[in-house]
Amino acid sequence: MSRPPFQIDNTDGPKTTRAWVLHPDIKTDPDRRDAGHALAEAVSLAHALPELQVAGADVVPLKNVRAGMLFGTGKIAELKQRFVDEEVELVLVDGPVSPVQQRNLEKAWGVKLLDRTGLILEIFSDRAATREGVLQVEMAALSYQRTRLVRAWTHLERQRGGLGFVGGPGETQIEADRRAIDEQLVRLRRQLDKVVKTRALHRAARAKVPYPIVALVGYTNAGKSTLFNRLTGAGVMARDMLFATLDPTMRRLELPDGPEVILSDTVGFISDLPTELVAAFRATLEEVLAADIICHVRDIAHSETEEQAQDVTTIMASLGVPDDRTTLEVWNKVDTMPADAADAVRARAERDEDVFAISALTGEGLDALLAAITTRLQGVKHEETLRLGFAEGRRRAWLFQQDLVAHEDQTDTGFEITVRWTADQMDQYRRL
Repeated sequence: MSRPPFQIDNTDGPKTTRAWVLHPDIKTDPDRRDAGHALAEAVSLAHALPELQVAGADVVPLKNVRAGMLFGTGKIAELKQRFVDEEVELVLVDGPVSPVQQRNLEKAWGVKLLDRTGLILEIFSDRAATREGVLQVEMAALSYQRTRLVRAWTHLERQRGGLGFVGGPGETQIEADRRAIDEQLVRLRRQLDKVVKTRALHRAARAKVPYPIVALVGYTNAGKSTLFNRLTGAGVMARDMLFATLDPTMRRLELPDGPEVILSDTVGFISDLPTELVAAFRATLEEVLAADIICHVRDIAHSETEEQAQDVTTIMASLGVPDDRTTLEVWNKVDTMPADAADAVRARAERDEDVFAISALTGEGLDALLAAITTRLQGVKHEETLRLGFAEGRRRAWLFQQDLVAHEDQTDTGFEITVRWTADQMDQYRRL
């Protein structure tokens, strides 16, 4: 059993629960990741919950997964003794654990157990701040709990129908629990639909103003919020922590020699993101679907930056982001790299017009990035309403000649014209 180095974080106040992190390194897994890096990420996930004290972490090599217990009996006994010695109260397994495996391992070890999905849901529940975020987390958690009902309960005795004297045997407790969860999901969906409609109205209002949307996306802890704060002066929480940002934040940003834009900071992605969360956060991530430009922020100093980039690409495709959407690669954290490696990254970025090597912390490379965003937006069309007097026939004629008019109404004093145009066309019009 290997033990890669990890950090125990005791900086954010007293910890109340001692936890141990396990990463099952399954040899037959076709999507198997580097075990040391996977364990380090799992430990970082555990640090994201303030009440957890990470007492230790291990990689557990597995040739085969045991259907009922996940691990072999010898390994279970070895781990049990370690948990007793270290006074462990919670075991975090970095991977999927079936309800049966969870029940059996908790019984064998005498501790609570969370798998990767359960841990991420706990983090999201702890961090969600907006009404929409809270609703989405509740829905994701209920969907997850629903899958845990299968053989995970001990009270599976039949419930009698009616008064217990006549009638059929009624439903099992597991069926009653599932029905209660389904009813709660329906209620949450209705509440979330109202919030989504409000967000849609806000998007529609923004569409009437010539403000393009630039969305920051990327793997969790890639530095999106630090970049967002650097560009907008906002006070979004930016820490060296997974999932520091959960709820979307939007601010207006005036580009140098360019138009004003709305910059959107979004939740970070992660490998093996629970499907319940992908579905639940689809409404939040619709801001990405509406974006004119997507900035894919990468921690270029991370040893698994390529794998992280592929995870982000896969999730964006699952959300329905079109392949032809303008996307800029923003290679962040060059300031944390050795000089030779940083120079090589800068040289690679200079050879690709869609790649920018930056440091959100020091500001390096941001001028070039903003200039590129300005250039890309020259061809993006935006909607605006103009009011022209009857004497401004030349301007009105020019708008029709350029095929920019979407709608026109005649008023008592002239014309109210809705146009869709690019920033260049807007500048030409104003020079008439």
